[in-house]
Amino acid sequence: MKLSPSPTPDRLLQAVAAGDSVRVVAATTTHLVQEACRRHKSWKTATVALGRTLTGAALLASSLKTSERVTIHIEGRGPLGTITAEANAQGEVRGYVQHPQTDVPLRPDGKLNIGAAVGKGVLHVIREGGFEIGLMEAYRGSVPLVSGEIAEDLTYYLSSSEQIPSAMSLGVYMEAGDGVVGAAGGFLVQVLPGADESTVAHLERTVAAAPPITEMVRAGATPEDLIREALGELDWRPLAERPLKFVCACSLERTERLLVALGVEEMQSLLAEQGQAELICHYCNAVYRLSADDLQRLIALETAG
Repeated sequence: MKLSPSPTPDRLLQAVAAGDSVRVVAATTTHLVQEACRRHKSWKTATVALGRTLTGAALLASSLKTSERVTIHIEGRGPLGTITAEANAQGEVRGYVQHPQTDVPLRPDGKLNIGAAVGKGVLHVIREGGFEIGLMEAYRGSVPLVSGEIAEDLTYYLSSSEQIPSAMSLGVYMEAGDGVVGAAGGFLVQVLPGADESTVAHLERTVAAAPPITEMVRAGATPEDLIREALGELDWRPLAERPLKFVCACSLERTERLLVALGVEEMQSLLAEQGQAELICHYCNAVYRLSADDLQRLIALETAG
């Protein structure tokens, strides 16, 4: 495989092929997965599982409009617990795993056993629109986990719940040292109405023959390279691209609004019992501490109103 020079930032590329009867999206996500690992202090198995889910969310979000977002929520019964990843149309991705300091024994082939760490359970995909202007419209689809390996589960979801024949490949490579993400990325291929049988057969062969995502990204593959491997000799044309980054929407202002929503009595209880309030964002692990003066100010504003 001839590789292009690998760009430093993470990037997502959308394209169509075979007379616009095939949609393909590819992304490199090494840096955003590394940032998630750093924020959550996650161990190898947890980082790989979360990284695959973050990358999957970025791929699903590629078709969103400006004020839309998609959330993947995995309710696994394995030691990792739940995994949640959210992405929007601007390429902003965030997420967390319930038990980040989790590892499990390796598989017989020496690879990380993500399926065992996730366990059996349910995969939910929530698509929301209008959240930026307060007009929430949500579509929720759920399917049983088929393997816990994330890519297979998302492929099954797209084919069964959204009725779109799809193939997804995701990968995260961890270096020998703890907490170092060597490579991450993925691609999504979807067959649209109008695709002929020969195109479908060709895609089945090329997707199955594509090298592992981590192998390609470690070698310097760009999203363009991933698309070429997924499509083989099919002609394709790019549609749009965007940078990807781990970004969380939390803030001190949002934290104060959350406290206010709890009510005056709850804030008074926090003030009397703890003398302060401390809230931790699940998505990015940021800690927000509000002093006694802050609580008194919020209480005064609410009682005055």
